[in-house]
Amino acid sequence: MNRKRALISDTFKVKKRRNGTQKFGAVSDGDGPTDIRSTLEYLMTLFPRKLFNDSLPQIVLKHQLYSMHDDKTLVDKELNKLREQGELLMFQLGFDADAFGLVFAADYKSKVLAGEDGRATRATVERFLEKLLSPCTELSFNKDKMLREFHFTDSAITQLVKSGVLTVRDAGSWWLSIPNSGKFTKYFIQGRKAVLGMVKKSKYSEVLQAELEERRTNSHVKFHMKYHIHDIVGAGLVESIPTTSGTLLRFVDS
Repeated sequence: MNRKRALISDTFKVKKRRNGTQKFGAVSDGDGPTDIRSTLEYLMTLFPRKLFNDSLPQIVLKHQLYSMHDDKTLVDKELNKLREQGELLMFQLGFDADAFGLVFAADYKSKVLAGEDGRATRATVERFLEKLLSPCTELSFNKDKMLREFHFTDSAITQLVKSGVLTVRDAGSWWLSIPNSGKFTKYFIQGRKAVLGMVKKSKYSEVLQAELEERRTNSHVKFHMKYHIHDIVGAGLVESIPTTSGTLLRFVDS
C-alpha cells in the first residue's frame, strides 16, 4: 500500500457533520442493523470481492459506520472492544490522515496466508500474524518493538515489508498494511470523486438517495453505489436530510 502523504484535495477530507442532518440507513430510522458489529458485517457485504479476484479481505472504512450511527463515541468504543478481543484490525489507509480501514482479523489472516503460498517469506509472515492476532491494537510498529518485543531481525522486517504486511512509515517505523491493496485505494478514491460529482451536478447540488442508488455509473465507479454513499455521508461530504420523498443527499460546499 502506498503510504506517501501526497497533498490531496479538500474533497477527500473528512468533515465535521452539520447539525440537523440524518444518517442514511441510521439505526434510529428502523432501517438498519441494531449494533456496531452487525453494521460492520452489513457494510462488509458491500465490498466487491470479485473485483479483486477474492485476494483482498473485505475492507470497511471506520467513518462509513458513522453514516448509520449517530453516536461516534459509541462506534469508536465498540470498535476498540472488537480490536482488543482480537476480532478486528484497523489500518491507516494513507490517502487521508482520517481514513481508517477495518478488516476482520480472521479474514485478514486467511487472505495474507493465501497470498504467501509457495513464497520464502511465508514462515516469517506466519510468525508475525501470531504476534499481531494475540491480540495487538497498534496501527504501526517502531523498531524497538519489532526487535525487542516481537523478536524480529532486520532481515525478517525486510521480509515483512516485501510481503506487504508492513509498509514504511518513516525511518525506524512501519505501518500495519493490507497486501496488494493499492488497487482498492485507487478505485475507492476515483469512485468517491465520481459519486460526489453526481451529487454536485444535480439540480441544487442535491439528489434523493434512492435515485442516486439507481443511477447508471461509469467506469470510474467500480464499487456498489451504497458503499460509496455510506462513505460520503459518514465522511460529512454530503448532508443526509429526511424528506417526505425519502432521504435527500446534499453536497457540502467546502
